[in-house]
Amino acid sequence: MLIFRKLQYLNKAIITQRKLLDNIITFSSSFAQCSKKISSSSIRYMSDNAKLEHLNVGTIGHIDHGKTMLTSAITKVFSGNGKTKFMKYDEIDRAEEERARGITINACHVDYYSSGRHYAHTDCPGHIDYIKNMITGAAQMDVAVLVVAASEGVMPQTTEHILLAKQIGIKNIIVYLNKVDIVDEDTLELVELEVRELLDNFGYDSEAIPIIPGSALDVLNEKDSEWGTKSIMKLIDALDRCKIPTRDTKGPFRLPIEKAVTVPGRGTVAIGTISKGNLKKSQEVRLMGRGVDIKTIASDIQVFHQSVSKATAGENVGVLLRGLRKDIVQRGMFLSQDDSLSQTDTFEAQIYVQTKEEGGRKVPLMNNYVNQIYMENWDIACMVKLAENVPMIMPGDTALCKMILRLPMVLEPGQRFFIREGTITALTGIISKILPKSEEKYAGFNYLRPKAMKIEGKSAAASRRRRKK
Repeated sequence: MLIFRKLQYLNKAIITQRKLLDNIITFSSSFAQCSKKISSSSIRYMSDNAKLEHLNVGTIGHIDHGKTMLTSAITKVFSGNGKTKFMKYDEIDRAEEERARGITINACHVDYYSSGRHYAHTDCPGHIDYIKNMITGAAQMDVAVLVVAASEGVMPQTTEHILLAKQIGIKNIIVYLNKVDIVDEDTLELVELEVRELLDNFGYDSEAIPIIPGSALDVLNEKDSEWGTKSIMKLIDALDRCKIPTRDTKGPFRLPIEKAVTVPGRGTVAIGTISKGNLKKSQEVRLMGRGVDIKTIASDIQVFHQSVSKATAGENVGVLLRGLRKDIVQRGMFLSQDDSLSQTDTFEAQIYVQTKEEGGRKVPLMNNYVNQIYMENWDIACMVKLAENVPMIMPGDTALCKMILRLPMVLEPGQRFFIREGTITALTGIISKILPKSEEKYAGFNYLRPKAMKIEGKSAAASRRRRKK
């Protein structure tokens, strides 16, 4: 009887082991099939992307000169390589107001591939009312493609965008003369001379800058002309020859936030281009800027809608932040991984007041001057404090002065900035020294007066007036 029970127990154990083995084999087979169906494209994307050089480019120029149309044309030409997705004109201008008004308002990002490079492309707005969005987009560029309509030539925002590109620090520019299919050769020559002269005036070597005539509309209409697809190929060839900038991949991680969006069911995503270091998924990060200092976790990282385990300097990324509301994350804040960044509202700077001929001020700059300062991808109200022995700064002069921001921001010595006054750039400057947080308070600037207290539905001031009577 005992031997029979032992044999029965042994038989059950063998059957159990066989079922377990069958389940393992079935699971392995299913997993392999799923991997082939689902993950092959992602693996191919990652392996291909790792081999390619990465460059951040963008289109700048006057409104209605064809920046968005050129962006769409580039994606159309390269959509046949299996990696680039064709983006229609109205898919680039996504917002309802953009479609209704037919203009670009927010900087938009698309990506495409040449034979040897991956490009992250920023399409910047040309309208003067959205100049801060243009500055945000241009701050991420390694190369700017200046789009000039041959039918109109140099226009106000053409000049201003070149000036801003120079002040931001964009060294490489390529010119695309659009709409050449509707002008004659003499007009085309005159516009090219005009553009080269303008570039020289702002310190660029116009002879070394490629100027490519073409028509983005011919590309989108699939018209077989010398100004169509051939011009796009020449443009990409010129971009392929641009030198890849040296990126600091070993330094401390730093991500200037361009914007924040909410993904339903997941959380808040901070979007921007990594300027230093690298970031891995599930690492702890610090959110800093505008007086905020919060620690959180990078739950996920995406590069153009592809989830990646690691992102490095130069890549345009979206970082999913754990446990943060969208209203907390604002443009101009920074993500970092250690205490390498600090924020303050006061710094010393060497400034230059631009003349009327340079598109600047007509009158001197006085003490306690307040206006909007632009630095990298953020802007905020700023006060200029002149030295005690300097009553004013004339246009065309330079001076060392103290600057106070409305809120503390992340600052570093050597950062360039400019202050805009309505539609003009009043002054430019560079940070020379970071100072401790200011104790100075100015009502209406960095200090709000206490509101009158309500007593039984009436203000305290009204009560005092009644008592005096």
